[in-house]
Amino acid sequence: MPYLSPALNVMIAAARKAGRRLIRDYGEIENLQVSMKGPADFVSNADKRTETLLVEELQKARPGYCFLTEEHGAIDGPDKTHRFIIDPIDGTTNFLHGIPHFAISIGLERDGQLVSGLIFNPVTDEMYVAEKSAGAFLNDKRLRVAARRELNKSLLATGIPFLGRPGHEVFSAELAAAMATTTGVRRFGAASLDLAYVAAGRFDGFWERGLNAWDVAAGILLVREAGGVVTDLNGGGDALHGGHILATNEHLHSQILKLLRDAAKTAKS
Repeated sequence: MPYLSPALNVMIAAARKAGRRLIRDYGEIENLQVSMKGPADFVSNADKRTETLLVEELQKARPGYCFLTEEHGAIDGPDKTHRFIIDPIDGTTNFLHGIPHFAISIGLERDGQLVSGLIFNPVTDEMYVAEKSAGAFLNDKRLRVAARRELNKSLLATGIPFLGRPGHEVFSAELAAAMATTTGVRRFGAASLDLAYVAAGRFDGFWERGLNAWDVAAGILLVREAGGVVTDLNGGGDALHGGHILATNEHLHSQILKLLRDAAKTAKS
C-alpha cells in the first residue's frame, strides 16, 4: 500500500466526489452549455462546477491554503506556505466530444516544492498519486518509468499547438524528427494523463509546449517519484512554470532533448 499523507487523502476524497459528478455530466454531453474563452479553447459548465466543488472541498479540509486554478486563477489564503494547483478537467475537448480520456489533476506545493500529486480519470477509475520521497502509484500499484535506452525502440507522446496557438513550425519540425527516430508518437489531448502514462511506463517520453502549471503540476511529481526525469525543453528546472516540458527516463532524456533542440533550431533558421 502506498503512503498516503492526510493532505493526499483529502485530495483523493475531493477528486472522487468531483469525479462522480463528472461521470453524470459526461453521460449528458449533448445537454452541456458550452462557451468559448478563446480560439478552439472550450470551457463547459462541467469544468466550472468541478473546479468550484474541488476548491470548496479542499478549503473545508485545509482552510487557509492558497490555490492556483485554471478557471479562477490565483485564490489567496493566509497560509502562504501551501498551495493547491488544480485543473478540473484536463482534456476538456475530449470530454466535450465524448472521448473518455480526461482527468482531474491536483498538485500540492509546500514552500514552493511539489509534495503531493493526484491525477484521476473518473471514466476508467484510474487514480494516480504521488508523494515526495514516497513513490508514485496507480490504484495501489507502484509505478516505475520504462527502462528503454534506445530511441528507435521508444514510444513518445506530445501535444499539438491548435488553432490560435503559436509554434506550429517548430512543432512540425520536432514531430518530423521524432517520427523518423522512434517507433511512434501519440497525441491523446490531456497532458496530465500523458505524464501519468510516462510514470506508468506506457510512454517512454512526453514533450509539449504552451502548457500551464495546472496542466503539469501533479504529473511532474508522478514522473519524478516513478524514477523519471522532468525538465523544461531547455534542459532546465522550470517545467512547472516555463510553459514547456520534457518527461522521460534517465537514459533517454539527453537523447530526446538533443533531438528536439536540433529540430527547433532547424525550424527557426
